Amino acid sequence: MNWQSRSFDTIEMHTGGEPVRIIPGLYDDIHGADILAKRRDMRERLDGVRRLLMFEPRGHYDMYGAVLVRPSLPGADLAVLFIHNEGYSTMCGHAVIALARYAVEHGLVPRSAPLTRVGIECPCGLVTAWLAEDGSVSFDSVPAFAFALDHPVHVAGIGKLNVDIGYGGAFYAVTSAAKLGVSLDGRLRDVVDAASALSEAVRRSISVRHPEAEDLGFLYGSILTDGVERAGDGPSRNVCVFADAEVDRSPTGSGVTTRMALRHARGLVAAGEACEFESLTGARFTASVNGVVSLPGHDAVTVRVSGRAHYSGRASWTLEADDDIGRGFLLR
Repeated sequence: MNWQSRSFDTIEMHTGGEPVRIIPGLYDDIHGADILAKRRDMRERLDGVRRLLMFEPRGHYDMYGAVLVRPSLPGADLAVLFIHNEGYSTMCGHAVIALARYAVEHGLVPRSAPLTRVGIECPCGLVTAWLAEDGSVSFDSVPAFAFALDHPVHVAGIGKLNVDIGYGGAFYAVTSAAKLGVSLDGRLRDVVDAASALSEAVRRSISVRHPEAEDLGFLYGSILTDGVERAGDGPSRNVCVFADAEVDRSPTGSGVTTRMALRHARGLVAAGEACEFESLTGARFTASVNGVVSLPGHDAVTVRVSGRAHYSGRASWTLEADDDIGRGFLLR
């Protein structure tokens, strides 16, 4: 495939302010027997497409994309690779919320009432979403679990503290912003630097692993919270800093899933109890634990997450042959 001479048509959406650039034109160009093989194939052969569509001048440091590929799992209506400033993530709840609406409204899945089921094959597994008649979307996570509670780390410039590490389709370190000496109401750069330092410290101190797939075993980022951990105390604000210091504008679907798994592991939430999570944009996701599920070596749960996505436009992207800068760059 000579991607440099191609035109890429995209659908632009956002979930709570977090962009979702949907890229539907690569079905015949990305190969593999399963979704993780397709993820490796794109990373090895077509990473230039990621750079072209995520980086400047067509994107920006915090851009996010969803590349549609052919599904391989029973029950999957579509399959997706998630792309960002650093590479390829394993799960993205905000993109799943957007993709469910996209799939129904673009005829990939026939609409039904009162809910339309959409099976989305993600690198972490099959995620089932439902589009409601009012446009809101809920999805059920893959098995989520607490990987380590009160894990001790030494964060450069901050000192020793204990953090929780959980999996909700991707692995995150989770702690309150106050423990890192920053505030979610303060300067965002300080929050990003603290979260990035925490991620580096956790990666140095422990190797995360998933019992079913080696490709899933990496720390994706850190989530800093306002310290609220019980539903009765109201919505909890958080910010997720993932990949290469990328900031999620939404409450983070896989992050909310992780936080619910951690709450369940600590006995802070009961099955079916609704919790709200808020991002720095004021967007909110609602989540609840469905129940306990089987996963080798872990007490896992599935989590239902609900939110809304909106369209922001359409685009067609090209690259001129002599435009070396246009292949993609990032400035911070």
